[in-house]
Amino acid sequence: MKALIFLIGLLALPAIAESPMTAAEFDAYTRGKTLYYGTQGERYGVEEYLPDRRVRWSFLDGKCKDGFWYEEADLICFVYEDGFEPQCWSFYKRPGGLSARFENSSDATELYEVEGEGEMLCLGPEVGV
Repeated sequence: MKALIFLIGLLALPAIAESPMTAAEFDAYTRGKTLYYGTQGERYGVEEYLPDRRVRWSFLDGKCKDGFWYEEADLICFVYEDGFEPQCWSFYKRPGGLSARFENSSDATELYEVEGEGEMLCLGPEVGV
């Protein structure tokens, strides 16, 4: 009987480890950093975490969007200057860095922190006709 209880306890451990980061944990980890993200073995984007929960995002194309983040229902939600609806994610601290799951749709994009290449590149606004 003790062995069965021990086994059930071990099976519950991954569920405990899978708790998403709180806003305070996320802020402490990201504030002042620039993090690169990947998905399925490919680079996906980069985000700069500025003071007061402000952010700057790029899909690595030199086009950057400013925004901010907030916590809602245990999720970290981002609103960017393009005016689209909030983008809400659950973030997890892993041995290799952050991982994130997009929670706005059932397709649930999974991102993970990858090695960066220095500073984030943001080109100026496009000019001309």
